Amino acid sequence: MERSCAVDVSVIIPVYNMEQYLDETIQSVLNQELQNFEIILVNDGSTDSSAEICEKYASIDSRIHFFDQENSGVSVARNMGLTYAKGEFVYFLDSDDSLDSAFLSSCFDFILKNQFDLIVVGEAYCNRARRLTAVPTCGLFIKKALLDNNPDIRFPKGIQPCEDGLFSHRLFIVTDKIGFNPAPIYFYRKHENQNHVRINCETARILEQIPKWLELLKTFYAKYDIFSSEALKLALFIEHEPFELRYIRMSFNDHEKEVLFRMLQNFMRQHVQPYLSKDDYKILTTPFKYFIKTKSHADFDRFYQIYLEKKPKKFKRALFWVKFIPFTKIRRTVRQNIRNKFNDV
Repeated sequence: MERSCAVDVSVIIPVYNMEQYLDETIQSVLNQELQNFEIILVNDGSTDSSAEICEKYASIDSRIHFFDQENSGVSVARNMGLTYAKGEFVYFLDSDDSLDSAFLSSCFDFILKNQFDLIVVGEAYCNRARRLTAVPTCGLFIKKALLDNNPDIRFPKGIQPCEDGLFSHRLFIVTDKIGFNPAPIYFYRKHENQNHVRINCETARILEQIPKWLELLKTFYAKYDIFSSEALKLALFIEHEPFELRYIRMSFNDHEKEVLFRMLQNFMRQHVQPYLSKDDYKILTTPFKYFIKTKSHADFDRFYQIYLEKKPKKFKRALFWVKFIPFTKIRRTVRQNIRNKFNDV
């Protein structure tokens, strides 16, 4: 197949106050086995020396391009980087993380060989294939033509967290040419200054954000007239993002829980449940199915506490029988499937 792009991969790095880690991040791209790339650094109004570090690299390597903007958020920075990208494929890298040296070559060779529009990368995210609904941007390697052909699918301005989830979810809707490559290794750095760590502690802010998520989804699904055809994907998104990651894992007070409970129940009953089949319901987790049918958040919380107490026993009982499977490959597959099932919520 003849290819016209002079650059294989555009690596877009939004930057905000990451002077401590930025050198390592950029160096991890410069050290890639695949060298036909460009790095697009978008400084989002940093108040430390991040901009100077970006300018230094741009001045010594013609593959590195530096852009500056007033502080507008990571979504705007990523979208700006995308407007300047010239690569055949696009990858979004956070400015405090780094890549294994074979990362880009593994992604590039795999997606090109199989002619996918996008691939999910990394073992952790590939394990979600059974219930694919959204992944962080670090788990996506995207053909730029897919984004060019869908200019309405961009990172939503003014939304954080979940901006990457909403972005990836809509991409998964508009193409079925999706591959899974567990081989690439991404080094994710945890530290107290991460935006999502701080934001996910702010329950009131999350409650203000979730209606924006639901409105964006409602508008998108209505535009493409896909409430019926993609009901399961929408249900899985609601189950994963606002239910599992927020309601289950965050420390909401009783009033906040009731607000979120009613919000999600109303959305499911109006826009999702009328279109779900019996087989679709089988794919949803037991806690979420109980959540969307019960009468109050307090009733769900009582159920969930009992569910958690019983879960380890069921998990051990299921694993016990796996050891009697005589074939190693099948035994490993069954064991992983059991782990995936019991990791859900």
